[in-house]
Amino acid sequence: MRVVFMGTPQAAVPSLERLVTDGYKVAGVYTQPDRTAGRGRFLAFSPVKQAAMQWGLRVLQPENFREGEDIKKLADLKPEVIVICAYGQILPQSVLDIPPYQCINIHFSLLPRHRGASPVAAAILAGDEFSGVSIQLVRKKLDTGPILIAGVVPVASQDTTGSLTGKLSLAGSGLLLEALSGWLRNEITPRTQDESRATYFRQIKKEEGEIDWSLPAWEIGRKVRAYYPWPGCFTRWKGKNLRIIRATVLPGESSDGAGKVVTLPGQEAGLGICTGEGVLAVTSLQLEGKRVMTASEFVRGQRDFIGSVLPG
Repeated sequence: MRVVFMGTPQAAVPSLERLVTDGYKVAGVYTQPDRTAGRGRFLAFSPVKQAAMQWGLRVLQPENFREGEDIKKLADLKPEVIVICAYGQILPQSVLDIPPYQCINIHFSLLPRHRGASPVAAAILAGDEFSGVSIQLVRKKLDTGPILIAGVVPVASQDTTGSLTGKLSLAGSGLLLEALSGWLRNEITPRTQDESRATYFRQIKKEEGEIDWSLPAWEIGRKVRAYYPWPGCFTRWKGKNLRIIRATVLPGESSDGAGKVVTLPGQEAGLGICTGEGVLAVTSLQLEGKRVMTASEFVRGQRDFIGSVLPG
């Protein structure tokens, strides 16, 4: 079985490697073009490209599939099926029509819930107790294709987008093999999605990480988890960005105004920030240009932090 794989971030690597180790012929690996990164502006390879090179696989990196030559190159690989996981491009119909066994997408949610580019963050922001992985056939309209198989993954109380994505990527690699085996043997009947239950979550923007302390603590706490590692939840302190890395929620009323920094005697966090409803107990944080610190380390270095009022 000739497979073409399309993916870019670390979350796609387990599925690529499972295809290789399970004996599928990976004819080519598509990933996003190399980007400049770091202060030295060096070219950075995507995690999928790095993995593909380690396995000795052919790597292709077109900007898009608008050029006929790029579509011809793909067709010349003669894929029987194309597997997609967080590739980062919406594929035209001319690409979807190439493989006889269609294009199969690994989506990190229980479709039709949380369609779109940020399904893991969406699950945390919504307070979902369970997320999951859907292996689906690709259709031109994003994330609407029939589902071959799906699996449930619990969301832990302290899961971030980073940690939950790691769990989902591993679960997805196993589900992919199960789905491929059944689909290629004609043992799976694709299940049409229930459009009445569909939800959609857009691409997250960097500025959404700025904290509004007038919101309730439970909502801010979800954002801290959902926006880690990117774009991060941040506030301002002495003219610099202050990222809240890890925090827990203390429910109930707060006698101080939103944004007031207070001590929390008897709490592991050591310090809290008052919100519109309840207190956010901060465990670790990072001042712009500095390393990540525990709350107690930070307070020792910034003694006027307690009692201050943060903007927003």
